[in-house]
Amino acid sequence: MNITSIGEILFDIYPNHKRLGGAPLNFIYHIKKLTDNGNIISRVGKDVLGNKAINDLKHSGLSFDFIQHDNLHPTGMALVTLDSAGNPNFKIEPDCAYDFIELNDENNNLISADTDCLYFGTLAQRSDISRKTIQSFFNRGIKYFADLNFRENFYDEEILKTSLEAADFIKVNYEEMHILNDFFVQIDYSTERIAYELMEKFNIKMIAVTRGKEGSSIFENGKRYNHSIDEVKVVDTTGAGDAFAAILCAGYLHGLEIPYINKLANDFAAEICQFEGALPKYDRIYESFREQMGFF
Repeated sequence: MNITSIGEILFDIYPNHKRLGGAPLNFIYHIKKLTDNGNIISRVGKDVLGNKAINDLKHSGLSFDFIQHDNLHPTGMALVTLDSAGNPNFKIEPDCAYDFIELNDENNNLISADTDCLYFGTLAQRSDISRKTIQSFFNRGIKYFADLNFRENFYDEEILKTSLEAADFIKVNYEEMHILNDFFVQIDYSTERIAYELMEKFNIKMIAVTRGKEGSSIFENGKRYNHSIDEVKVVDTTGAGDAFAAILCAGYLHGLEIPYINKLANDFAAEICQFEGALPKYDRIYESFREQMGFF
C-alpha cells in the first residue's frame, strides 16, 4: 500500500535545542522506516531551517520531490515547553511555508497514480491555500486517514466536518473526542456512544481514541477494543500520537487484527516517549516492529 502524507513540516523549538517535526512528517517518517514506502507533500522556507530540514531528512530515505520551497515565508516553527510529566505545550507560529502548499502537476500525479492512502490533519488546513490543496485530493477513490491533531484555535466546524466526511478512519485523543462531541454529537460524554455516532454520521469505518499513559480504544465494525499499557519512563511525549498513528495506519491497511494493531501502536508510542523529540536518531527502534508486523 502506497501511503502519502500532506501537511506541515516544522521545527519543535525547545528552550535549549530544536527538533524536526510536524505530525505529517513524523507519521510518514515512521511509515517509511517500517514499510520502505511513503511520500510527503509539504513546503519549507528557503532559509536556514528549511535547509536543515532537508539535511536532517537525507538519511530517512524519503523523497524530496514533493517538498516545495518558499521564497517568501519561513519554515514552520512550534515553541515547545514540557510539563513535569513530559507532556508538551505548543505555541505555533503563523504564516509559515506549510500554509502555502501549492497544487501542482507533481503532487496531483502522486495522488492519482501512486497513492493508496492519504494521511492528513487539521493544522495545515488553517490557511486558504493549503486547505484548498489538501481538500482537492479528497474523493479520489483512495483511502483517507485523518489524524485530527487539534492545535490552539487552528480549526473550525467546517474544517472538521469536511475532514470527517473525507476520512475512512481517524485517530483522535481523549480531549479531541470531547471537542468532536461538542461540535457534532452533543450528548453526555461517552467515548463509545460518541464514536458510534460519528461513525454513522460520517460513514467512518474505524476510530482510534488515545488516552496517553492510559492506553487506547479502537472502534471498528461495531466492536470496541481496549488496550492498557505498562508504566513507561517518559522523557518527552512529543510525537507519541504520530508514532501510534503510523502503526495504526500501516497495520490497518495491511489487514492485521485490531487488538494486535492496538498493542503494537501503544508499544511503539511508548518507545518514542523515551527520548527527546518525535523522531529517533537510530533506526534500530524499527527493527522489532517491522518483524512483528511482517514487514521484513
